[in-house]
Amino acid sequence: MEGYFLTDRGKIRAHNEDSGGLFYNTDNQLIAIIADGMGGHQAGDVASQLATKLMKQKWQMTARVNAPDEAEAWLSATISDVNQSIYEHSLQNKECEGMGTTIVAAICTEEFLTIAHVGDSRGYLFNENGFNRVTEDHSLVNELLRSGQISEQDAEWHPRKNIILKAVGTEETVSEDILTVNWEEGNKLLLCSDGLSDKLNEQEMAAYLTVTEDMKETGMEMISLANERGGEDNITLILLQHESSLKAGENE
Repeated sequence: MEGYFLTDRGKIRAHNEDSGGLFYNTDNQLIAIIADGMGGHQAGDVASQLATKLMKQKWQMTARVNAPDEAEAWLSATISDVNQSIYEHSLQNKECEGMGTTIVAAICTEEFLTIAHVGDSRGYLFNENGFNRVTEDHSLVNELLRSGQISEQDAEWHPRKNIILKAVGTEETVSEDILTVNWEEGNKLLLCSDGLSDKLNEQEMAAYLTVTEDMKETGMEMISLANERGGEDNITLILLQHESSLKAGENE
C-alpha cells in the first residue's frame, strides 16, 4: 500500500486542530486516522491529538486482524475508549470543557477496508465503480438534506454547514458508523477533514484521483487548491492506494 498523510494550517486559523497519521500494528497492518478537533483555547488541538495518540497506541499493540468483524469490533471498542478518555479529560481540565473531535479511521488489510467515523470528516473510495463517498456526515445540514428540507445546492452554501451533531468526547458515550468494503489492487482511498471537502467538490476530487501518478504531489495540489479558495479551515487528508508492495509516507 502506498499512503500519505498531509495536513496544513490553512490561511486563516492560528493553530492546526487537525491530527492523524498512518500507523502499523504488530503484523504490519495499516490504520489511517484523521481527527478534526473543536473547542476554545486550543482545546481542539488537545482533543484531536489525544484521539490520534490513543488510537495509535492501541493499534501498535494489536495483533493481526483477520476478518471484517474483528476490524469493526476493534474500531467500535477503541472509539468508545477514546471518547471516554477525552470526555474525562474535559471534565478534569476547565480549559478543555466541551472539547471534542471528529474521527474518520480506516483499517486497511490486503482484502478489505473497515472505515469508522464520527462527525463530518469523510472517506471516499475510488474503484471500478468510480469515485464514491462511503461516509455520511453527522451534521445538521446533512439531516436537513436527508429529510428533504433543503436541496444539494442549499446544503453547499448553508450558513450552518459546519454544525455537527455528533463528536468524540463531548458526551459520556458516542455511537460511530462503521462500514467494510472490498479493497483490491489499484483501489484508492481518500480520507479528509472538512477543510478539504468544503472547498473541493466530489467531481474535482475524482478528477485528481483519476489522473494521479504521484500520490503525495496530488495531495499537496488538493490542499493548495483549498487554500486558493479561502483556506479558512485547517486542511488534512490521507491518500492510500492498494499496491502489491508495502510502503507509506510520513506520519504526524
